[in-house]
Amino acid sequence: MIKPDDFIHQAGDHGFDFYCGVPCSFLTPLIDQVIADDETDYIAASSEGEAVAIASGAWLAGKTPVMMCQNSGLGNAVNPLTSLNAPFCIPVLLIVTWRGKPGMTDEPQHQLMGEITPDLLALMKIPCEPFPKDAGQIAGALFRARDHMDQTGLPYALIMEKGDVEKGTVSAEDFMSAQTQSGTLHDFTNKDDLPKRRDILASLLTVTRKDTAVIATTGKCGRELFTLDDRAGHLYQVGSMGAASAMGLGVALNVKKPVVVLDGDGAALMKLGNLATIGRYAPVNLLHVLIDNGTYDSTGGQASVAPYIDFPKIADACNYRHIYRTDDVPGFQQAMTDAMNRDGPQLLHILIEPGSMKSLGRPTIKPDQVAVRFRKFLMT
Repeated sequence: MIKPDDFIHQAGDHGFDFYCGVPCSFLTPLIDQVIADDETDYIAASSEGEAVAIASGAWLAGKTPVMMCQNSGLGNAVNPLTSLNAPFCIPVLLIVTWRGKPGMTDEPQHQLMGEITPDLLALMKIPCEPFPKDAGQIAGALFRARDHMDQTGLPYALIMEKGDVEKGTVSAEDFMSAQTQSGTLHDFTNKDDLPKRRDILASLLTVTRKDTAVIATTGKCGRELFTLDDRAGHLYQVGSMGAASAMGLGVALNVKKPVVVLDGDGAALMKLGNLATIGRYAPVNLLHVLIDNGTYDSTGGQASVAPYIDFPKIADACNYRHIYRTDDVPGFQQAMTDAMNRDGPQLLHILIEPGSMKSLGRPTIKPDQVAVRFRKFLMT
């Protein structure tokens, strides 16, 4: 059994400087200590997949991140770990608890995941080892984790058992505060014919400054953006549907550059919890552009449920400062110009018609090269 501050301090010596995750009772002492420690940041995510994306964004912004979760949450994290971290070569240290370990009495919902936890990590090609059980093992575990991450650009996992970390002397409740605010709605709707996505993206490129970081959601959004203009400040997500806004949060919290997330209605619906986390941590440099055509355009145009909900109202409820609603290019340009001069987080909801550019290609630069280029851009 180790003291939580022993691990946190030694992790800091190895460069680990950003934490996020979803709680587990096994993790409580470690999470509480991270929150209390002046040298570390902790972001409480709404899901494990979101936490992986936030950590990945933090790495792009120059941090060395740690994501903590219960092993039952590995199911939520499989998609970004395999379709975001693997192709983009983004390293994250995972601390995964081992509920339902064979031979340990636990709740029935943990039994199956407990049996397969090490094998699931191995299946995702994520090396793992036991979380250190005494202070003398910490340095070695962290060295092996950091060495693997540096050499491969891929995640590494420590599997924590019950009692590995002793109860600390601080409680997260002592450091929690809540602030809410009403967002301001700016309505630029015209109610005429809806624009095409390419026209919106072209308009965005004329309005955004060259130092703006742009993260485009998976599918045709990123492909069209690449076709219109490929910039070092662009990151084109592949896979990891719904993760763009969480990655944008991880970036925005760690850089001063303006950060624009280009999201889709289907992707936003998949990870609505991301909006709540963004509103809670409220980065002033984050603009969340939600391009809504009411369909899953990249998979054949099947209808989404977006026409039946109100994204601006959701953003308001989630503590976004400014919310824009528009449905044409002039309104979008006006909203973008206004938003780039206000503090965030902000949501710009733009309605567009379904469909995309004809003969649409794909980015010719590989995901890992995009990640390296984007990271250099953020750090200059």
